Amino acid sequence: MLEVAPDATELVYDAYNAVAAAYTFSDRLKEAFCHVAAYTAYVNLGFNLGAALADPERLLTGAGARIRHVRIASAAELARPGVRALVRAAAAQGQALVSSAPSKPRAIVKRAGYTRKRRPK
Repeated sequence: MLEVAPDATELVYDAYNAVAAAYTFSDRLKEAFCHVAAYTAYVNLGFNLGAALADPERLLTGAGARIRHVRIASAAELARPGVRALVRAAAAQGQALVSSAPSKPRAIVKRAGYTRKRRPK
């Protein structure tokens, strides 16, 4: 993600059932253009405005009004041209979402308020 959008801020969340990172050109989660959720057997590469992305390879899944994702089961799948095209297009969307001056790129780790996790340690 940061290879395609090196100016993005990475918001990392230790959530209930996954570790997730959202990417934004500001510090605001609501302006995130992409997210990655790591589960034990796979990773979801999500696009916050994925329903509006061109997807000629039909990689995106989901039926919501906005969010779509690609399920990634191996690192080799990330090299697919369609996946890279989706990431580039989402980053372009993200630039348009920024409502104020972009922040300096950085990583912000946020701990979710869950006392118990559903995922294995």
